[in-house]
Amino acid sequence: MWGWVLRKGASALSQLPCLALLLWVSCLSVTCHDLGRGLLSPRVANGSVPVVGRHARSYPHLEGDVRLRRLLCVTNYFLKIDADGKVGGTTKEDCPYSVLEITSVDVGIVAVRGVESKYFLAMNEKGKVYGSREFTTDCELKERMEENKYNTYASYKWRHKQRQMFVALNGKGKPKRGQKTKRKNTSAHFLPMQIDRRLY
Repeated sequence: MWGWVLRKGASALSQLPCLALLLWVSCLSVTCHDLGRGLLSPRVANGSVPVVGRHARSYPHLEGDVRLRRLLCVTNYFLKIDADGKVGGTTKEDCPYSVLEITSVDVGIVAVRGVESKYFLAMNEKGKVYGSREFTTDCELKERMEENKYNTYASYKWRHKQRQMFVALNGKGKPKRGQKTKRKNTSAHFLPMQIDRRLY
């Protein structure tokens, strides 16, 4: 009896490597199949699971980041866009036409829209600042924070003699032609003032 048991045990033990190999191949096949179907995700060294088809980081400026602001020029005028689309300045802190919605549309590029008037701030090829009912390439503005912590807004599309043209308000609150502006001109410098969104 003992001899039979030993022989059966030896036979079974000799087959163990084959059984283990068969089981390993079977598991590998299932895993590869599930990976192909997207049921399993490969893990990187730190144990995290990468998301396929998406960037690992989130970039708010590419997701329509919206800010509600008043833009106060160094010349002491708030930028406003009237009901008829006319752009100018006002000294009234509670002027509804000076409430602006600044939306990021690309890296460093924004759209500025009057909350009350529904017009976009725009600049044409001749450097004229105006309000546009529709969003066009004239409405794409390069937003930059300057060394003095004020922001400048330049036309993304148009230039004058290879120089950028900026949105600016003169000492009387009138918009200046883009050709007559420079980054260092304080009339082109605006301080974004935060507004309580619950009020609008």
